[in-house]
Amino acid sequence: MDFPARIDVHQHIVPPVWADALAARGLDSGGWAIPAWSPRSAIAMMDRQGIATGVMSVTSPGTHLGDDAAARDLARAANDYGAEVVKDNPDRFGHFACIPLPDVDAAVAEAVYALDVLGADGVVLMSNAHGKYLGDPDFEPLWAELDRRAANVFVHPAQPPMTLLPGTPAPLADYVFDTTRTALNMVLNGVMDRHRDVRVILSHGGGFLPYAAYRFSGLTSTVVDRDRKAEDILRDLKRFYFDTALSASPSALPALLAFAKPGHVLYGSDWPFAPQEAGTYYNHFLESYPDFTTGQARAIDRDNAEELFPRLAR
Repeated sequence: MDFPARIDVHQHIVPPVWADALAARGLDSGGWAIPAWSPRSAIAMMDRQGIATGVMSVTSPGTHLGDDAAARDLARAANDYGAEVVKDNPDRFGHFACIPLPDVDAAVAEAVYALDVLGADGVVLMSNAHGKYLGDPDFEPLWAELDRRAANVFVHPAQPPMTLLPGTPAPLADYVFDTTRTALNMVLNGVMDRHRDVRVILSHGGGFLPYAAYRFSGLTSTVVDRDRKAEDILRDLKRFYFDTALSASPSALPALLAFAKPGHVLYGSDWPFAPQEAGTYYNHFLESYPDFTTGQARAIDRDNAEELFPRLAR
């Protein structure tokens, strides 16, 4: 690649205030250590990996660490920090704002502030908020507010409310499960049908949703809810966007590209929680994939993201 072209929709930021809050509570990210981060190191990585712009987000466990008031303050501080990084490097960074679910009132207020005042490029939601999944009826006011703004929503997995497998950090196995779980929960509870202007990006190729989508649609319409048609379930599952972070492999790409609507696959790196060596590993699969149609590789790298983030369009 002659110049940085990719728009990376799955790149993480580590605000010092957030890292300090986790350290004070003895927390990490699902068994993953919190890595060092700076705008300078992020730009250096992007230059090496052919990435023009990274749309940053805080990863799991998010900013709600158990106390509503503290979560409001932490989300605001992290979002103000992210907005300053973007202000200093508007071409190199975008920003998904933190939302302090499960405190719905605070989540709505922070979404409005981040989108309207800070000019965030969207919001990031964890796949579950202390065990409550994103299709929960209690979260309807937030989805309604995001839909009114046709917001971009990046869904990042969190540790599911279950015991970790011994010796297996949540990001290795449980995250793909939890992404799939929350996406199906959103569809079965009508979030994707009611809120058709919101654009929801699922991490890591959607977990195993593309592979299992027809299992979900067929069994829902014949066993779970006979009043719903399989094609309606599939329609709502296909509303999702999907990033390629840790998922651009010879076995995953065919399923993802066969299922996703045209324009709904976006480049992702998961840096720095996935090290640069992992990015190189998956970039190789993207760059050598033999079955892309004309223009499809560039669309994944950049063009599809430009539709969601017009300010980044060249």
